[in-house]
Amino acid sequence: MAARREYQIEAEHGSRPTVAIVGRPNVGKSALFNRIIRRRMAIVHRESGVTRDRVAAMADYDGRRFMVVDTGGLGLYEEQQAGASIWDELIREQIKGALQNAGKVIFVVDVTAGVVPL
Repeated sequence: MAARREYQIEAEHGSRPTVAIVGRPNVGKSALFNRIIRRRMAIVHRESGVTRDRVAAMADYDGRRFMVVDTGGLGLYEEQQAGASIWDELIREQIKGALQNAGKVIFVVDVTAGVVPL
């Protein structure tokens, strides 16, 4: 039911600007999302793969209202067992949908990991 509400919010935001948050797994996307909206809506966990679907909410900053969208991690299952790539594909589709509707993108990286192939 929560996912339905998130998409309803996303669909109803009208002409409000949209900001999508994307990046590899466990780089802090959901924590940043929660910080921007000033409440705990996205699940933050040290285990990778907790966010697989888009999470959307309205946010306010300096008197400006906008939609912010949290996404799953890029390449989460890429190096795991065979058959798991279906999850990567589904997550990529969710990220693609978020990017198509976004006017701005925040690409989150883990500075301690350095440059990685992904």
